[in-house]
Amino acid sequence: MNRPIAISVAALAAAALLLESTLLRMLAVTQFYHFAFLVVSLALLGFGASGTLLSISSRIRTTVPLILLAFCGIGFAISTILAYGTVNLLPFDSYSIAWDRRQILYFALYYLILTLPFVCAGLGIAMALTIEGKQSHIIYSANLLGSAVGVLLAPLAFWLSGVPGAVILSCLIGLLPILYQSRFIRLSASIAMLAGLIAICLLSVSNLGGHAVLGMAISPYKGLSYAHQYPDSVTRFSQWNAFSYVELMSNAGTRVLPGLSYMVPDVPIPEQNGISVDADSLLPVTLVKPEQFFTAGYLPEAVAFRLRPEANVLVLEAGAGLGILQALAGGARQVTATIDNPLILQAVRRSRAGEDFLFDPRVQIVSEMSRVFLSRDRHSYDVIFLPLADAYRPITSGAYSLTEDYTLTVEACRDELARLSPRGIIVITRWLQTPPSESIRLIAMLDEAYKQFLSKTSRGYTPLSDILVAYRGIQTFTVIIQPDGWDGSELAQLRTFIEEKRYDLVWAPDIQPEETNRFNLLPHPVDYDLIHAMFSTSNRKDFYDAYPYAITPPTDDRPFFFHFFRWRQMPEVLANLGRKWQPFGGSGYLVLFALLILVVLLSGGLIIIPILFFRTMSKSKKGGKVPVFAYFALLGVAYLFVEIPLIQRSILLLGRPTYAFTAVVLSLLLFSSLGSLLARKTWLPKRIAMPILVLLTVLTPFIFIRLSEVALGWSLPARALAVILCLVPLAVLMGLPFPFGLGWLEQHYPAMVPWAWAVNGCASVIASVLAAILALSYGFTTVLYLGAAAYGGAAGLHTWLQSQSRRLAR
Repeated sequence: MNRPIAISVAALAAAALLLESTLLRMLAVTQFYHFAFLVVSLALLGFGASGTLLSISSRIRTTVPLILLAFCGIGFAISTILAYGTVNLLPFDSYSIAWDRRQILYFALYYLILTLPFVCAGLGIAMALTIEGKQSHIIYSANLLGSAVGVLLAPLAFWLSGVPGAVILSCLIGLLPILYQSRFIRLSASIAMLAGLIAICLLSVSNLGGHAVLGMAISPYKGLSYAHQYPDSVTRFSQWNAFSYVELMSNAGTRVLPGLSYMVPDVPIPEQNGISVDADSLLPVTLVKPEQFFTAGYLPEAVAFRLRPEANVLVLEAGAGLGILQALAGGARQVTATIDNPLILQAVRRSRAGEDFLFDPRVQIVSEMSRVFLSRDRHSYDVIFLPLADAYRPITSGAYSLTEDYTLTVEACRDELARLSPRGIIVITRWLQTPPSESIRLIAMLDEAYKQFLSKTSRGYTPLSDILVAYRGIQTFTVIIQPDGWDGSELAQLRTFIEEKRYDLVWAPDIQPEETNRFNLLPHPVDYDLIHAMFSTSNRKDFYDAYPYAITPPTDDRPFFFHFFRWRQMPEVLANLGRKWQPFGGSGYLVLFALLILVVLLSGGLIIIPILFFRTMSKSKKGGKVPVFAYFALLGVAYLFVEIPLIQRSILLLGRPTYAFTAVVLSLLLFSSLGSLLARKTWLPKRIAMPILVLLTVLTPFIFIRLSEVALGWSLPARALAVILCLVPLAVLMGLPFPFGLGWLEQHYPAMVPWAWAVNGCASVIASVLAAILALSYGFTTVLYLGAAAYGGAAGLHTWLQSQSRRLAR
């Protein structure tokens, strides 16, 4: 084996994966979730383009390998710097792309410049696979191992020096192949790397000191951009960690008290600072002591603390602490709250200084995800409170429809019900949307959770309609449920509160139609009518199907609470295209379909070009191109159809997308690298390896469901280790099929190796988009089954190719 080539390939792969992770983090902060997904998916086409470029260029194929790898490293570093500068300087506005045609040109430049680093890295890797002949499995293993290192470095780089430092680090790693060149070039590269390391150290000192260098242009439509426009606004704290960017601001116009009754007396509203996470809308840090928080009694959840005075309260996903203050102001005896981002806690303490309610002896802060806490905690609570800690997001924009939320699923609500004390209550507030969406889905979710909860207990069946009270304000919708049922005095107290604060009763066990729609008038009581229809129907599925929006209860297999899109909305979406400010009509779901069409067209072009223009491939043996295309395309689809749902499913176990991405991708790449090394071993039973892979893929959803049930309450390191160990057998087997195919190509069609790399890369990008669409529509388990089917098809093709080889050998 040529060790310098393998090390250079590993360096390029590590740099590329680190850059990919960095772009995801950067674009999630500067733009929006769906846009980050779109741009990075397009940029990954660079790997497919590198295979195409290598297929059609004889000059590149005849270049000395180490020299080409060095040039690829230089090209990667330069293009990365250009890409980072371009995306921060280009006046691109994703929200105006529907009516400002210049934005299409800006977007094209975004795409092209972000593709270049991946083209450079992919070109070096594809060249090494081509020239190493019978050792291509080792080069492929080095590629996977380097990619695993890049994934592992990403969260560490974010924590130390943020996105700017991670960009510099990816450039430095990409330059490592230069070290195998002449002494002068090595000296120059060493000086450049030293300068880069000094820059990273300076950024690290700044970040860990609580004054992170952002160095990025944020979309003018993000909440942090609005906050910075206030003349007297001041940034008091800013810092990166492994999964977020947090900024604390004062004098930024933060006035957030969701659902505040307009009957509130004429008293000063408490001053608030704001905390922005990933440059999104500011979470309120309310600067008032609990005993002076008089306006808390005019928030919609205040009645819960009247019904349960001196309660033991659990506040889930407490944001910047407004819900904690409400509970203390309501007279809670003890408050336990989950805040899973430690930077938010730092920012709150920096904001409130000596008046920090987090140090109140009645308050216990748990710095972990609420689902993890509910799984390990065995205490009972009089009130479980899910405050409205996220900003208002119109469903018509669909900007967050692709976001997983494991707090708002059937299983989460079932766990909450299990933590209630006798006569305990759950109170949840969501934004009021028109037409109703969040509200009706919330009740559908609670209904299904309640049924599952009853099936696991010895309680007699009582319908949700008998234990639910719901009411609305101008912008919010609040539900309170008590599994033990309401008595007359409690219902009277609820009605008194709702009427005094001028909220509108939407549902109660003994509600009368004339009680609804009294204060915040609508043309008709649509919320009451919908809930009444849902509780009255004998076939809940028909009710869900008949509603214009998707309102089926979200589950851990489909945790997309904000995904309401249905195809029947398309006429309205098309009619409003370019007339409203929302970027993608009814849902971010449409972005995925637009992206799918685009990547299919681009990928098709990259795959067809070598066939049309490269003579060696055009004159290859009859029937060779079709099975090669099918085999490597199926592998690209299968790998991503397994990887993506596993990442999304692991968010529940590990709490953060960054942690899930790191653990799953690291495991798959690292142990796939081991599998690739084993691929040419004579003792390996190749005939049964791929069928076992198919079987393991089919079993994986059941393994992860069981793992979630058993391990969710464990510590984070234990959960991460459990995820990694569960993936080891699957990952090792996933590393075998690609080297199997390369071995066959080297024997029969060696000139097609670069093209196979292009096919696999392009299919992977298509699969990444298609997997997201299918997960939204059918769930993670279905995507994994389709991945198993793709591996099954590849296994059948491999068997057929082997039989063809034996026939030709005769």
